[in-house]
Amino acid sequence: MGAAGDSPAPAPAPAAAPKRTLVFTYGTLKRGFSNHSLLQDLAHTGDASFVGAAATTSPLPLVCGPYRVPFLLNLPLVRGGAHRVSGELYSVTPRGLARLDDLEGVSRSHYERLPVSVALLDGDEGEVAVDGAVAYYAHRGYAAEMWARSGEKGHAEYSPAVAAGYVRRKDRPQDLTFLDQIRVFVSSQS
Repeated sequence: MGAAGDSPAPAPAPAAAPKRTLVFTYGTLKRGFSNHSLLQDLAHTGDASFVGAAATTSPLPLVCGPYRVPFLLNLPLVRGGAHRVSGELYSVTPRGLARLDDLEGVSRSHYERLPVSVALLDGDEGEVAVDGAVAYYAHRGYAAEMWARSGEKGHAEYSPAVAAGYVRRKDRPQDLTFLDQIRVFVSSQS
C-alpha cells in the first residue's frame, strides 16, 4: 500500500479467457463412441465443454470409409443421398482444438477443419442457428472418391448401427498409412 491517503493500486484485470471454437462432432468423438474419451479429457482440463445436440442446417454427405471410419464430405452441392447430419456441439479452447487437430490428422491431410452451418436442437424451442462452428471434413484430396465409393448414399447419423464393424486405430494394420488405407478403400469394389 502507498503512503497514507494514497489509494491502493488497482487490482490487475483478470486474464481474458482464451477464445473458444465451436466444434461440431458427428462420428467417433460423440458420446458413446471410441474417441469421446478425448473430449472427456479436455472437459476435465477445462479445454472443452458440451454445448448441445446439433445438426447441419443443410444436407451434407456422411459416409463410412475403411474400418467404418466416418467422414463428413464438403460436397454441399450433392443432390440426393445427403442428409442433415446429427451430432454434438462442443466449445473448445485453442489447446483443445490443437489436440482435436492432431487426432483428426489435419497436418497429415486426413481431415480438414472447415466451417459448418449447424443448429442446436432444443426440444422445447426447436432449432437455434449457431454461427462460427467448424467440423472435420474428409480431406478434399479424396472426398469425391469417397462419395463415389459410397454409391452416393450417405447417412443422417453415425449411429451404433452405422458404426458396427468400426476398427479402432490401434487395431488396424500398421504397415499402411491412413491415406494408403483410404486409397485402397476407394479403389476397391463395394
